[in-house]
This record gives sequence, C-alpha cells and structure tokens, in this order.
Amino acid sequence: MPSAPVLPAGVKLEALLEQLRSLSWGAADILRAYARGEQPPYGFSRALSVDDGGEGPVSAADLAVNSWLLDGLEANFPSADWTLLSEETAKEQLTEGEPLVAEWLWILDPLDGTKDFLQGTGEYAVHLALVHRQTAVMGVVLLPEAEELWFGVVGSGAWCEDREGQQTPVRFSQRRALGELMLVASRNHRDDRLEQLLARLALGGTKAVGSVGCKVATILRGETDLYVSLSGKSAPKDWDMAAPEAVLMAAGGSFTHADGSPLKYNTGDIRQSGCLIASHGHTHAELCEQAARAMEDIDPGFQV
Repeated sequence: MPSAPVLPAGVKLEALLEQLRSLSWGAADILRAYARGEQPPYGFSRALSVDDGGEGPVSAADLAVNSWLLDGLEANFPSADWTLLSEETAKEQLTEGEPLVAEWLWILDPLDGTKDFLQGTGEYAVHLALVHRQTAVMGVVLLPEAEELWFGVVGSGAWCEDREGQQTPVRFSQRRALGELMLVASRNHRDDRLEQLLARLALGGTKAVGSVGCKVATILRGETDLYVSLSGKSAPKDWDMAAPEAVLMAAGGSFTHADGSPLKYNTGDIRQSGCLIASHGHTHAELCEQAARAMEDIDPGFQV
C-alpha cells in the first residue's frame, strides 16, 4: 500500500480509498445495468434516454452515476475542504476564463466514452481525479466491463483491483524503439493532421480503443505504449484527462504536451488542447521531440 500523500485536513488515505472503492463498484453496477437494459440499483430510473446536444450524448446512465458519485462523496466527507466538479455540473459551476476558487478539486467524469457505451463496445470508463492547485495528484479509473479499478497516488504508486480487492501491479511493456511502440488510438476522434503525425512517427502498430481511461489502461497493462491526443477547439476536457493522467503518472509513466510541459487543470479553460502524449515513459522525451518537430511541418503555428 502506498505511503500517505498530502490530503485535505482531516482526510485519511485509507478511509478515502475505501469509500472510492465502494462508490466505484456501485457505479459499475449502475452502468452495467443500463448497458444491459436491466433495472439499475439504488432506485435509479430504468429508462435510458439520449439527448444529442451541447457537449455530446447525455444519457440517464451519465446522470445516475453523476448523482451516485457526488452524493457519496458529500455524504462520506461532509467537512472535507474540497470542491466537487463533474462533466454534468460544469455548465452550472464554471464561468469561461475563471478558475474555480478551490485549492482541492475533485474532477469527475461519470461516463467517459458515452458513444462506446451506447454502441455496446464495452469500452467506457468512470473517472475521478483529485486536483491540488491545478495538478492531478490522485486518480481513479473504473472499467466496469473489464471489472478493473485502477488507483493512482502520484508520488506513491498505482495499482489495479478487482471486486474482491485483489491487487495487480502495473506492467509496462519493455518496448523502447519508436518503430516497436504500439499506439492506442481513438475510433471517433481522428483527423488528417493526426494521421500525418502518426505516419511521421512510424510506430510499430495501432490499436483502436474507446474512452481515454480504457486507452491508458492498455498502457498500464503493457498491451500498448502510447496515446496521442491532437486537437484545438474541439479538444478533450479536464474530466477526460485528469484521472487517467494521475494514474499513469503515479505508475511512473509520462503524460505531457509535446513541448514537455505538464497538463494543468482548473485554469479557466476546460479544454486540454494541443498535442498531448501519454506513454510508459521509457522513450517519452524522444516521442515529444519527434512529434513537436513533425507538427512544425504539418501545421505551422499549432500550439503543441
């Protein structure tokens, strides 16, 4: 078990992990019930409705898990000095250009990979990240269909648990050369610039997986070695990246912009735009250097 990190006053790591386990597996039960058209537990409505507007498809499953997680954190830590933010509450909580006044901030995505959830691929996840002064310091990535619960405490370690609490360690691959590395990529978010960049990197192969959490889990298992996000205005948001980044960083991997700068959260801009690279860390500097150089040719002036 990792050593205790710095947490808000009165919050103990063991108590926090226990509650996060309970909330996460409860969220898994809710999502799996919706995915199968069954009655969800804890009194949530059975109907699965989809509203294709705004930030994308929002389902009853999103809203149920959102309530489950927020209510659970509030009930179990009523006096904790942190603020709760989720994808579903962001419109009410956030003002563009203005960070939330919060030294400690939970950033939640109750259902990352909504399209995959609705399409039945099973490649969806739940993200919970604890951010301290714009840096993700703790992450939880739940993969309901794989029955995997990934924890990461930056500076202390990362591991995976099953429902019985059995822990398995991170297993990065031993691939090092760029021509050997396996990329995990999105099915739904690819454009010509990304294809050009991948061609320039000349990697060893590609695997298509939904949800950022599911993608990073393939790196943690050693199935793949890196993930690249390349975007501008339609970029992933804080809640897409914070928890997977925290787990990967806690495991000893790397997740940065192509210029080597770290990801920051609660900056007043929820978009995580630019060229972001997540990897097992072994050849991260070389990956960033090659990607930044390639982007100068592919899209001059693009802020990596």
